[in-house]
Amino acid sequence: MVAQSISAKGLLGQGGSFVTTRSELVRALQRRHPCVPLRDLDELVCVVLEALVVALERGERVELRGFGVFSTALRAETLARNPRTGEKVALPQRRVLRFRLGEALHRRLNASNVRSCAP
Repeated sequence: MVAQSISAKGLLGQGGSFVTTRSELVRALQRRHPCVPLRDLDELVCVVLEALVVALERGERVELRGFGVFSTALRAETLARNPRTGEKVALPQRRVLRFRLGEALHRRLNASNVRSCAP
């Protein structure tokens, strides 16, 4: 229902596709709220995104109800291969981003009439 309510509120970009950049999101919000100054909307988007990044840096889980959950996980040190030289390279332990779809978004994505590849 999240994507439906967003598109209904006019946050679609040109050609009916959803906005894909921060500046396009700010412009879409300005169309929806013309009385709010552009710099305030830009600051709002920056604050929200920065809060998400800071929480992930601290190892916290960020849940956007109906959309999904962002979290980080520790990936163990591993050996990889340089594709050009074939040389083995040690990759250090690192944190990676994980995203899990929210139930509402999952249902919406899978409710469409997607044709199967099976004959």
